[in-house]
Amino acid sequence: MSEFEERSFDWDEEISKESEFELVPAGDYDFEVVNFERSRSKGSDRLPSSPMAVLTLRVSNGKESANVTDYLILHSKTEWKLSQFFRSIGQKKAGEAYRMNWNAVSGAKGRCKVRVEKYTTDKGEERESNKIDKYYDYIPPATSWKPGEF
Repeated sequence: MSEFEERSFDWDEEISKESEFELVPAGDYDFEVVNFERSRSKGSDRLPSSPMAVLTLRVSNGKESANVTDYLILHSKTEWKLSQFFRSIGQKKAGEAYRMNWNAVSGAKGRCKVRVEKYTTDKGEERESNKIDKYYDYIPPATSWKPGEF
C-alpha cells in the first residue's frame, strides 16, 4: 500500500502519523511528482465539469520542502497551464503540439514558483496553504565538456 492511499481504520487499530500539513515560504522550488490521480472537477460558472489531474508535488529549495497539491483541469480554458506543466517536466517543446503522456508524469521533475494563499474556513478560521503559481520551462542538466571539444 502506498503512503497516499486512503482507507478507514478499525476501532482498535494503532495510529502513528502526525499532521501532514507543511507550509513553505513563497519562492522558486524544484519539484518531483510523487502522486498522480485521475479525477473530475466539480465545474463552476467559469468552467464546466471536466477531467482533472490531481498532482502531489514534493517541492524543495534545499532548505524547506513540502508536498503541494495542484489540480490540472483538462479544458481549453486551462490549456496554457497544461502546456506549462508539460514543458516544465521536459515533455513538451515550446510552440509545438503535444499529446499529453500521463503515464510519464509520476516521478517527473521540474521547477515551479510556489505562493502562499490565505483563506477562511467555513468556521471563520484564517488559514494558509501553498499553491503552484507557475511552472518554469525545463532546463536540461548541464553536460560536462572539456575546452577544445565540440
